[in-house]
Amino acid sequence: MRHFLTLLDLTPDEVRSLLEETARLKAGLRRGDSFEAAMGQMGGSSIFLSATDGPLGQREPVPDFARVLSHYCDAVVLRVFRQATVEEFAQHSSVPVVNGLSDYYHPCQALADLFTVQELFGEVRGRTVVFIGDGNNVARSVAECCAHLGACFVLAAPDGYRFDSAFVGQFRGRFPKAELTQTSDPIGAVASADVIYTDVWTSMGQEAEHKERLKRFAGFQVNADLLARAPAHAKLMHCLPAHRGEEVSADAIDGPRSVVFEQAANRMHVQKALLKWLMTA
Repeated sequence: MRHFLTLLDLTPDEVRSLLEETARLKAGLRRGDSFEAAMGQMGGSSIFLSATDGPLGQREPVPDFARVLSHYCDAVVLRVFRQATVEEFAQHSSVPVVNGLSDYYHPCQALADLFTVQELFGEVRGRTVVFIGDGNNVARSVAECCAHLGACFVLAAPDGYRFDSAFVGQFRGRFPKAELTQTSDPIGAVASADVIYTDVWTSMGQEAEHKERLKRFAGFQVNADLLARAPAHAKLMHCLPAHRGEEVSADAIDGPRSVVFEQAANRMHVQKALLKWLMTA
C-alpha cells in the first residue's frame, strides 16, 4: 500500500510517471479543480469532512479515527495544520493517505506546478524556478519536486524566512546533486529565471504575524518592475489564493506572463493521476 505524504515518498521515475499520466488524463477532460471533482471524473464518489465534522485528535485520537475511516473509503486526503498529524494518520490507516496540505509540505500542489512547467517548456530538467517569498510548505515541496526532475530551485526571502536548517539538511542528504540556492536579493534571483513563483506572505496559523510580515517582505513583491528584470520568456506562477497588492501586484497576476490559472486547473489532473496511482498499487 502506498501513501503520499511528501515528495520524499517518491522516486524521480515515479514523479515522471505521474506527470506522464497527468498529461494523458488531462487530454481526455479539461474541467474541474479538486480531489472531489477528480474522483467524480474517474467514476467514484467522495465524502467531505470539515474541521467541525471530524476534528482530528480532539473528539478521539488520530489512530482511532484513521482505523475507523479506513473502513469507509478507498483513500483519504488530509488538509491539516500539522505534518505530524498526516504521518500519524498514515501509520494507522489501511487505505492510501494523501497529504492535501500541512504546515510543512504541500506535495500535491508541487506536482501540479512542475507539470505546468513541463507543459510550458517541454522539459523540466535544466530549468530554473525562482520562489519569491516565504520558505513555507509550498516552497519546500516545489524545491523537492524540482530536485526529482533536475530543475534548479532558488528561494529569495528576507533573513529569518528562508528554509530551516533541518529541511536543508534533509534535502541535501536526499538530493546531493540538486541545485538549491537561497538569497535575500529578489532582483538578482530572477535574472536567470524560467519561472517566477510566489505565495502569500502569511499562511494559515500565522495571522498574528501579519503586520510584521508585511514589513519584512515589503521588498519581495512580484510586480511589473521585478518581472522586467527577468528573461522575456519567464512565466509567473502562484498557488492561489493570492493577496493582490501584497506578494503579487494585480497587473502581474493578470498580465501576459501569468500562467496562474492554467496552473490551478492542472491541480485536478495531477490529482486524478495520483489517486489512480495510489489505488491501483
